[in-house]
Amino acid sequence: MNIRWLVPQWPAPPPVRALYTLRGGGVSAPPYASLNLGARVGDQPEAVTENRRRLREEADLPAEPLWLSQVHGTRVLDLDAAEVSGPADGALTRRPGRVCAVLTADCLPILLASTSGDGVAVAHAGWRGVAAGVIEATVGALGLNPASLLAWLGPAIGPRHFEVGAEVRDALLKDDPGGGAAFEKRPRDRFMADLYALARRRLRRLGIEQIYGGGECTYAQSDRYFSHRRDAPTGRQATLIWLTETAGR
Repeated sequence: MNIRWLVPQWPAPPPVRALYTLRGGGVSAPPYASLNLGARVGDQPEAVTENRRRLREEADLPAEPLWLSQVHGTRVLDLDAAEVSGPADGALTRRPGRVCAVLTADCLPILLASTSGDGVAVAHAGWRGVAAGVIEATVGALGLNPASLLAWLGPAIGPRHFEVGAEVRDALLKDDPGGGAAFEKRPRDRFMADLYALARRRLRRLGIEQIYGGGECTYAQSDRYFSHRRDAPTGRQATLIWLTETAGR
């Protein structure tokens, strides 16, 4: 079975390429079946290596993605730098042929691309990362006019399934006190949180108005997506973005 992926529906310029992998078409055994791309979730290393090989081959990637060591923080790696290493939750490039990637299984992946095609980035934006400022850090590191940026929100846990406590709500509203409408009150001081709405608010506050995606729930569709909250332990999807050498490639 061939692997499958989503292609973002956004008006990115021709040099920009991006995709979000679905869970089928790999070789991992349950509970990681089958296209698990995460190397730190307990899966067999040889299965992850083969899944990554299949992704690179079938998606015709220009290079092996830089697989980040994600820690729910705000560090962003510049893939154009002389040395690229260490934990991070975002990556960017302004040069063709370098593949930015994040892994998720309920957390929100966010793609950024300039309308002129001269820069792209990706952020791993779970609730901890959003609260810490990973969206702001990634936009800032890219260093382009926010008004010229497009954003795409990939599949993540949706507001019907993302139940959090008061401490998580407080953390997410600390730097966004106007975001209370993104939470629906439940009994026993619990809340249903809309991670998509919170991300859109932060992107717009930064000056990004062209925002796409944000309609898929990883928890609700077990045939398409890994979900840590639903199935842990489980696999990871990848969200990739890169620039091509020419618009015609």
